[in-house]
Amino acid sequence: MQPRILTLANQKGGVGKTTTAINLATALAAIGERVLIVDIDPQGNASTGFGIERQARKYSAFDLMTGDVKLEDAIVSTNVPNVVVVPSTMDLLGLEMAISDHGDRAFRLRNALSDAGNIIFDGKPITYILIDCPPSLNLLTINSLAAADAVLVPMQCEFFALEGLSQLLQTIEQIKSSLNPNLYIQGVVMTMFDKRNNLSNQVLNDVRAHLGDLVYDTVIPRNVRLSEAPSYGKPALLYDLKCAGSQAYLHLATEVIKRERRLTAA
Repeated sequence: MQPRILTLANQKGGVGKTTTAINLATALAAIGERVLIVDIDPQGNASTGFGIERQARKYSAFDLMTGDVKLEDAIVSTNVPNVVVVPSTMDLLGLEMAISDHGDRAFRLRNALSDAGNIIFDGKPITYILIDCPPSLNLLTINSLAAADAVLVPMQCEFFALEGLSQLLQTIEQIKSSLNPNLYIQGVVMTMFDKRNNLSNQVLNDVRAHLGDLVYDTVIPRNVRLSEAPSYGKPALLYDLKCAGSQAYLHLATEVIKRERRLTAA
């Protein structure tokens, strides 16, 4: 059985995309799922956030997408039970040039993940793959959307939250029509919410009015512990399980699972 593949995408930077990838993966693992993170952002922040040192990244998503290594060889273990990572390196900046003359250049990641259902770690198969994208709509992001079952969109509670969303939605529709007809939006998660800030409340209400049920009930608060955790090479759920940010990601994981069950049963 193939794992479900969720791509975390937003071409705007600083919206909490990598923080969401790290902590959602950890929260899903905490409730019994077995998660593979594929880090295709050349900055490699998701890899760093799991404490994977640069020298430990013998192979990366670049090697996976060029076909130089198989998925099982690119996977690196983490200190988080039930979570493994295909790490990123700066080599990914050159991927577009490396595969530009390949007819399947938009499907390199999908092809590389095709046997993920056969990979066993700690005696059990992977159930979810989360792909952490760069903050742009380039060939890396196109590959991740072509490989995905669904898209999860993190959006910051700020004035320009809706700016650029239409471009992302348009890109998703183009991918559906040309590369991946089964792709859908799993949901939009609002991040960096400050309940004391009138603007945060206004933006949240505006986005919910605009997108309706696409927006998750769970809102990720602006939280110091979430910001501190990556510098210790840990997800926030390991750094401080009781903080508001960690608890929010546990709620989000539950909500993601419920949506997945509902959508896959439909």
